Amino acid sequence: MPSLPQERVIQGPSPLDLNTELPYQSTMKRKIRKKKKKGTITANVAGTKFEIVRLVIDEMGFMKTPDEDETSNLIWCDSAVQQEKIAELQNYQRINHFPGMGEICRKDFLARNMTKMIKSRPLDYTFVPRTWIFPAEYTQFQNYMKELKKKRKQKTFIVKPANGAMGHGISLIRNGDKLPSQDHLIVQEYIEKPFLMEGYKFDLRIYILITSCDPLKIFLYHDGLVRMGTEKYIPPNESNLTQLYMHLTNYSVNKHNERFERDETENKGSKRSIKWFTEFLQANQHDVAKFWSDISELVVKTLIVAEPHVLHAYRMCRPGQPPGSESVCFEVLGFDILLDRKLKPWLLEINRAPSFGTDQKIDYDVKRGVLLNALKLLNIRTSDKRRNLAKQKAEAQRRLYGQNSIKRLLPGSSDWEQQRHQLERRKEELKERLAQVRKQILKEEHENRHMGNYRRIYPPEDKTLLEKYENLLAVAFQTFLSGRAALFQRELNNPLKRMKEEDILDLLEQCEIDDEKLMGKTAKPRGPKPLSSMPESTEMMKRQKYCSSESSYDSSSSSSESDGSGKEEYENKRGEKQVTYDLKQSSHYKLIQQSSSIRRSVSCPRSISSQSPSSADNRPFSAQQMIASRPTSGSRSHSLNRASSYMRHLPHGSDASSANSQMSESLRQLRTKEQEDHLTSQTLFVLKDMKIRFPGKSDAESLLLIEDIIDNWKYHKTKVASYWLIKLDSAKQRKVLDIVKTSVRTILPRIWKVPDVEEVNLYRIFNRVFNRLLWSHGQGLWNCFCDSGSSWESIFSKSPEVVTPLQLQCCQRLVELCKQCLLVVYKYTTDTRGSLSGVGTDWGNSRDV
Repeated sequence: MPSLPQERVIQGPSPLDLNTELPYQSTMKRKIRKKKKKGTITANVAGTKFEIVRLVIDEMGFMKTPDEDETSNLIWCDSAVQQEKIAELQNYQRINHFPGMGEICRKDFLARNMTKMIKSRPLDYTFVPRTWIFPAEYTQFQNYMKELKKKRKQKTFIVKPANGAMGHGISLIRNGDKLPSQDHLIVQEYIEKPFLMEGYKFDLRIYILITSCDPLKIFLYHDGLVRMGTEKYIPPNESNLTQLYMHLTNYSVNKHNERFERDETENKGSKRSIKWFTEFLQANQHDVAKFWSDISELVVKTLIVAEPHVLHAYRMCRPGQPPGSESVCFEVLGFDILLDRKLKPWLLEINRAPSFGTDQKIDYDVKRGVLLNALKLLNIRTSDKRRNLAKQKAEAQRRLYGQNSIKRLLPGSSDWEQQRHQLERRKEELKERLAQVRKQILKEEHENRHMGNYRRIYPPEDKTLLEKYENLLAVAFQTFLSGRAALFQRELNNPLKRMKEEDILDLLEQCEIDDEKLMGKTAKPRGPKPLSSMPESTEMMKRQKYCSSESSYDSSSSSSESDGSGKEEYENKRGEKQVTYDLKQSSHYKLIQQSSSIRRSVSCPRSISSQSPSSADNRPFSAQQMIASRPTSGSRSHSLNRASSYMRHLPHGSDASSANSQMSESLRQLRTKEQEDHLTSQTLFVLKDMKIRFPGKSDAESLLLIEDIIDNWKYHKTKVASYWLIKLDSAKQRKVLDIVKTSVRTILPRIWKVPDVEEVNLYRIFNRVFNRLLWSHGQGLWNCFCDSGSSWESIFSKSPEVVTPLQLQCCQRLVELCKQCLLVVYKYTTDTRGSLSGVGTDWGNSRDV
């Protein structure tokens, strides 16, 4: 078949010959290879036979290197590469294949892995036709055929080689008796009622880009190819089973038919574009948005099946590479998808080396866009190699001179030294994760600017959809990790992987507080607070700040930065009051304002002193007031500097109008403070009405169980501590608190009348409380049961955000629910001698709002 035309051989010096251009390559001119310059991005394309790859490399300005050069920034191969080659790559290099991707790109492996997921989540994986793998499942297939005969039904099956490609060896059958029992085959139910276009059967070639497996990032190209059969479709019967031009849509099969139509336009011929197909759907009153949503969901769910295999293989190839670092691998996959007459997508197969041949103009247009936009998304920079070499040199010097940030703990160390060592390790872990999060933020900003015709489909922006995908991912890892290394499981269940930048900063601040206490450092003496920081004048001062910042902003384009720093300085000057109180013994396990048998230490913002007298009367305490001014942002160590993330969002020049709108939005929110307090009061009322219900028991019986544990706390204390702090890992601890969190996520949108719970400031505060309770492997929640350790309320002591008394009461009730939830789960597992797998979100019983 004709390939992409090559440049003509020049016979003479005719200007017409020198300026002649190909019909659909007028904008792409081959560049003459120049001598390699310093700072040039290099590419090794010796492993590809497709000319379009070389043309795109030239268009990107990359320099092609000799075939034997293995130090290029980009390496492109048509076929899968050996794991040894990936292991030898430097961190600045990129290669276009992931190890382990064959788990979904081979037909038999795809069927095997899909079968495992279907057993666990049958309702989520309904887009794969029923499949049997020969010879292992030959007997099951024959039994299925016997059942069909008993019911007097007849179905058509498609038989494919287990590792075949390009349509070779495919056939259709209706009688399975003659199938060989020992051959390696894939047998699938044939979709007999496909969606037809002009009477022809067709499939879709969807292009997918994966830029990273840790974390997983998936992009879908919003164009592709529609590949049509070359014979009018008739449902399969005994007479047409051998007419492959009718039943198969493979280009490699149909191009040999004399009826194959080649056309230079996208709306005619046997090969068309998906862009045209979506216009066709829209013209025929079909839901295009649902079409793309279904395609995206199919792709993500399929790659979720592959993620555990790919991540494990990648870690084996790159053992010294920390999680979340820059990926040396990327991959462009070709998904072949069939639509039935209801426009439901069905997965046929996945190609890890999709053809980039350009026999027609439509091939050239689509595939050039796929490659060009993919390389722009990768963000290959000239400085990558230099930075990598400098990093290697610094690490070598650190190893040579023994410059380790954490000293090794010697045998026989004291308890103080062990606690200090544990804190140092915790701080280093948090700092590493903070650097990873900030790096990911910068990477996402680049992707958002250079996405082109790609769309990010994982992680999705929809929080509900993301939670659904994460649950599927957890099932996939659970299936994959059964019987594997526990270290790998702990790393995947690390709660830090889900935390945002602010959450990590809160934990780092808490580590520094604990470190200061451990070192016995005393607070610096500070003078009395000015009257303006007292609760009575806070609101007036706040209004003055807003007014002054607005006027200064109007007078200067750079005033937004000074306004932000001024506001932060004002809030940093606000003091805090640390209150220590003892709760009296009681036989009832009630709200935190009521009596309890648990003694706690609470430090909270000074604004708590403005609570109503009724709430204060319910909390007997002996107050020990200590006046302390909040440290300024400058006193925070470099690792805790938040300015790097905030400065990116400050307005500059053309962004002044957006800053004005943000200022007016702030003023509008200030004017509606009474409304927000009213909604917070409603939330507090609903939270007080929520109960943790023991499975199979009423609310009253569940309350009696909790009260019984509290009455016999001396007996249960060590057992609850062992269960929560030792028996449960981080993932299971989070699952316990998710019982409360899920109920809260359900009620807040109904109270606040918002579609997304993330828009509610109170929920963001709740998230910080949940993270604090899970701090140090659940130590944060356990501190609520005893009189030692730091209180969860200390997260507000150094935060620039002011927490109102109503918000604090909501958080207190939330913590109380979490404590009750832990006691109920502990009691349930003790009585049933079961595991946490039986715990679900239906435990939390939220009242109707």
